[in-house]
Parts: sequence; C-alpha cells; structure tokens
Amino acid sequence: MKKINSSDNPEFLNNYLVHIKVVQMLSERTVEEYYFDIRLFLKYVYAFYNHIDDEITDVDISDMTSADLNKITITDIYNFIFYTSDERQNSDRARYRKLSSLRSFFRYASRIAHIIDNDPTKELDVPTPKKTLPKFLSLNDSIKLLKTSDDSSSKRDYCIITIFLNCGIRLSELVGMNIKDIDFTEKRVKVLGKGRKERMVYLNDACIDALKEYLRIRTDNKKAEKEPALFISNQNKRISKRRVQQIVENTLIAAGLDGKGITTHKLRHTAATLMYQYGNADVLTLKELLGHSSVATTEVYTHLNNEIVRDAVDSNPLSEIKSKKNND
Repeated sequence: MKKINSSDNPEFLNNYLVHIKVVQMLSERTVEEYYFDIRLFLKYVYAFYNHIDDEITDVDISDMTSADLNKITITDIYNFIFYTSDERQNSDRARYRKLSSLRSFFRYASRIAHIIDNDPTKELDVPTPKKTLPKFLSLNDSIKLLKTSDDSSSKRDYCIITIFLNCGIRLSELVGMNIKDIDFTEKRVKVLGKGRKERMVYLNDACIDALKEYLRIRTDNKKAEKEPALFISNQNKRISKRRVQQIVENTLIAAGLDGKGITTHKLRHTAATLMYQYGNADVLTLKELLGHSSVATTEVYTHLNNEIVRDAVDSNPLSEIKSKKNND
C-alpha cells in the first residue's frame, strides 16, 4: 500500500485496511480506492461534528476515535454523497463506489471489529449505476491490429497482442505469467487473477504458434536464463505493466486505431465480445474464461450482440411479406 500513509490515519482505519488486504485479499489498487473513499468521508464528518472550516482534504483525522464513529448516521452519509456530487462533481459511478466502500467499512466496524453499536449503512439505499457498454475493437479492427503487429513488432510484442485478443486475460495476469506455467500438451497456461486466485486459461492455435515463435528467441537469451517470467524487458527482467501498455498503445497507433479509447483492458473486452458473438460462448462459459467472480459482471456482453439479434430478426422467413396496401 505505497500510497497510504498510516501515520495520518486513526487506528481503526489502518486495522480495516489490513483486514481487506490480508483477510479479504483485495488487490492493492482496490485497497487504495477504498482507503481514499473512506478517508474523505471521515474527514467530511469529522469537520462537520467539530465545526472545522478547513478544506475537507486538509482535515486531520489521526486523532479520530470509535466514539466519533458511533455518532455517524445515515443522514451524514447521504449528505456526504451530495457533497461529492455538488462540490466535487463525482460521476454516478464514482458516488456508487464510495457508497460501496462505506458499506464495507461500516460492516467491518460493526460485525468484525465491534467498535460501533449500529451500522449506519444497514438501511442505505444504494442505487445501481447506469451500465455503460465496454469499448472494444470490431473483428476487422482486431485483424488489422494483429497484422500490424506481425509486420512491425517483435515476436514478443506480437505474442502479447495475440494473447490479449484471443484469451481475454488481464494485464496483471499477462505480466505475471511464467514460462513453467505453460502446458503445451494441454494447450493452457496458469494465471494468477484477482484475489490471487489461480485459474487455467486455454490457448488456441494462434496463441500456441505465437508463443513457440517467441520462446525460440526467449530461450536463446542466455542472460535471462534464471528469469522465470515469460515476457521480459530489454533488461532481461519481468516486463512491467507500463511497458506492455506502451506496446499496445504503439501498435494501435501504427494500425491507425488510436483515438478509440482502446487500452489493454479494452483488448480483454474485445476478446470476450468476439468469443460471445462468433464463438457461441454463453455467459457462464465467459465467466470462467474471464475469471469473473460473479456472472453479473459478465452479463454486460449479452448487450453487445445487437448485430446478431438484428440479423436473426431479418432472417425470419416472414420478413419479406409486406402489406399490399402499402403499394397503393
């Protein structure tokens, strides 16, 4: 938790952060997001109850106690959400995340740490944010990206693009892959997903071919013999997430596909969308492929199939029968 300064926090907040990181095994990024949300809320209510006129972000909460927590009501939470909307211009999704963070924190404070008598979020009405469809590349654009990478990139970079577009793995999963994790006989690779959950990702022929071509060069590199990572940098160490992002960004530019808001994560969406649209993969299958903990996360891909649905309607044998009166 590099961005978290524990000395600025009340003890109960630091204990909560340890709980969600060690017990719940949330990712470092998620822990940081929860921390920033909860810290801002605590500063807001502490300033309110103590009549502090400082800028909210400057309020010192290091001396805050469980007695202060016990004062907090559901009205305070609603007022805080209004503050984030009115003064901080938070989006619907950002406000929804803050509510989720607060529910997690107060559930911990009441049920696990037992430092408050009542959970003020128990009766909290949390609206579901509007779902936005994920951005993704079309089939033609995906082919164009692969061809561009094949023509202008190294074997390593082409292999990276190929795996993203065919397997739908996360950036962290790709960077964390080790050579020993690949099973060419079973055509699969073991990856470490969110919450440090292991899962097997199956590799199609395009991935197998790209991996073998890259590994011919990788294994010839005697300077990287002891490095377990599959993908390595020019310094013969595990490639960084930022370097992979740069590879994707540069390839998109070379293919004339920049400016579409496509990132490494959007390539994951692309793979999932193509599998759903063209591979006859149902939602439950996609859930396993993508390593989602809930099928609700995967269901967004069912909304991306409008073209297939439209074609199905157009192919109805009755679609050509029109009223004769329309020709009068």
